[in-house]
Amino acid sequence: MRYALTNGVIYTTDKALYQHAVIVNNELIEAIVPEYDLPAEIERVDLAGKNLSAGFIDLQLNGAGGVMFNLDTTVETLHTMQQTNMRYGCTSYLPTFITAPDEGMKSAVAVMREYLQDRNNANQALGLHLEGPYLSLEKKGVHRPQYIRQISPEMLEFLCANGDVITKLTIAAENEAAQYVQRFTDSGILVSIGHSNANYELAKQRIDEGIGFATHLHNAMSPISSGRDMGVVGAVLDSDIYTGIIVDGLHVTWSNIRFAKQIKGEKLVVVTDATAAAGADIEWFDFVGTKVIVKDGKCYDEKTGSLGGSAITMIESLQNLVEQVGIDLLEALRMCSLYPARAIGADRTLGSIEVGKVANLTVFDHRFQVSATAVNGVLHHY
Repeated sequence: MRYALTNGVIYTTDKALYQHAVIVNNELIEAIVPEYDLPAEIERVDLAGKNLSAGFIDLQLNGAGGVMFNLDTTVETLHTMQQTNMRYGCTSYLPTFITAPDEGMKSAVAVMREYLQDRNNANQALGLHLEGPYLSLEKKGVHRPQYIRQISPEMLEFLCANGDVITKLTIAAENEAAQYVQRFTDSGILVSIGHSNANYELAKQRIDEGIGFATHLHNAMSPISSGRDMGVVGAVLDSDIYTGIIVDGLHVTWSNIRFAKQIKGEKLVVVTDATAAAGADIEWFDFVGTKVIVKDGKCYDEKTGSLGGSAITMIESLQNLVEQVGIDLLEALRMCSLYPARAIGADRTLGSIEVGKVANLTVFDHRFQVSATAVNGVLHHY
C-alpha cells in the first residue's frame, strides 16, 4: 500500500506546506515532497484543498458513540470508541476508567492488555488511564464516594506490575497513594494530579516527587482563591508539568484557557474528557450509576447539577481553540497532536507529520469538518 496525499495544505510541526504531497508507504510516512517530484506511477489521493494534519490524540476519554468504558469494559467498547473518534479526527486515545472497586480496575487492566496484544490495534488506544480511586472526597465530581479510598498494598503491587498497559494514573496529592509517585513512575506510569483539594505546598511537593501531568486543569482541583492561596491550580501553573484542559467553554472559560496557554505554553494539552454523548445523539446516559443529562452540549448530574464529563470531540475542541480562544491553527494543532504525544512519550512515532512516523492523519476543511482519517496508513473517508 503506497499512495500520495496531494492538493492539500500540510501542517507539519512548524509550518504549513502548499503544493507538497505526503507519501504513505504501508503504515509509515515515507516522504514529504513537492508535488512536481512525485513519481508518475504513484497512486494519488486528491484532498481538494483541505487541511492535512497529524491525527489528534486524546489523553482522557471515558466513552464515545453511545458507550462508556466503565459501563461495558470490553475490547468491543474500545473499538466503538475508536471508530467514533476517527470520524472527528482523533486517531489515538487513552481510554479512561474512573473510580471503581478493585475488581473493576483489574478487569479494565485485563481488557487493555488483551487489546494491546492484538497488532491490529496498534497506535490507536495507547494504554489505560485510571482516573481514581485514590482521590479527594471534596473534589470527587461524578466519582462515586463509596469507592474513593486509600491504596492497599495488594493494589499498589498490582498497578506497578501492570505499568506496561497503564499509561496514566490520576491521584489526589493528599491521598496516601501519592506517597508512591516514584514507584509508579519507575513502573512506567505517568502520574497525574487531579480531583485534589490539596494546598499549593503539598501539590508542589508531589510534583517535585515526580507527578508529571495534571488532569483537566481547573476542574475538580482547589483553585487560586486569593493572592496568598494558590491551591492545586496554582501549583500546576507554577510548574513545568503537562496538563490537560477541556476546551468546550463549559468546563473552563475561554479567558482561563487563554491565560493557561500563556503560562503553560507547549505543556498545555487538549483533552475532551468525553462520554457516551460524544458523537452520539442521546439525551442521557449512565455514568457509573449516575444519570447524566445531555443538553445543549452539556453533560450534568441529574441530581446535583455537577458536570459529568463532556460531549465535545477533538475537532470541535480545535475549532474552539482557533475561533474562541484565538490560538493560531498551527499551534492549536500541536496542542491536539504533538504535545499530547510528548506528554506520554509517544512522540517518536506519533503526533506529527514527519518522515518515519506512523501515518495517523486527519483531513479537515475550513469549516472544521473531518472528511478522512488515516490510521496506520489505512485511509477512512466520511
